[in-house]
Amino acid sequence: MQKVWKPGDIVAMRGIYDQRVWSAQPTIIIKDSPEEVILAILPGAECMVPKGYSNGKQGNWRRWDFKDKEWELENFVWHTNRLLVLLEPQKFYATIYFWQESTNQFLCYYINFQLPFSRSECGFDTLDLELDIIVEPEYKWRWKDEDDYQKGIDSGIILKEWTKEIELAKLDVFEKIENKNYPLNGKWLNWKPDNNWNAPKLPANWDRI
Repeated sequence: MQKVWKPGDIVAMRGIYDQRVWSAQPTIIIKDSPEEVILAILPGAECMVPKGYSNGKQGNWRRWDFKDKEWELENFVWHTNRLLVLLEPQKFYATIYFWQESTNQFLCYYINFQLPFSRSECGFDTLDLELDIIVEPEYKWRWKDEDDYQKGIDSGIILKEWTKEIELAKLDVFEKIENKNYPLNGKWLNWKPDNNWNAPKLPANWDRI
């Protein structure tokens, strides 16, 4: 029987690549139901990312460059923005609410294309496929990281069956944007973390597959 988490529990949201942990973020459970999982990421959260990746994303360092190679994880402290990550079973994307923590300004909805999540003993696993859509509060939208997505396809890491699913997912997302359907309807815009919460740390066994 799969574990169901309670609001306030701290779990790991992990990226799994080549049967290894590629990244891990400590998150706080807001909701865990059969229909939807909602996770909070707060500034100060102590994450693990491949060494050099947090800086390299701004240069030429990309995940797909390391096909069949080793990597070492290092600590990275999440900063600046507060996030709510909304996951639906079997979906090839997550919907993320972004706020600037210092001002509480809502910045955007963020569509993160990724593999459907699975449950682990310490939280939830997926794989970020790099392609994103940024949806502004006024519902203007734009693509992000299309080149990185194509590079993943060209490298053979992003499988053809995944791209087919993403094409279907795009239709779902565009319909939600056009009609302002949940979760792109502002339902969570007034959400704020509990004042008693501290920035979370990764739970035990976060690195065990």
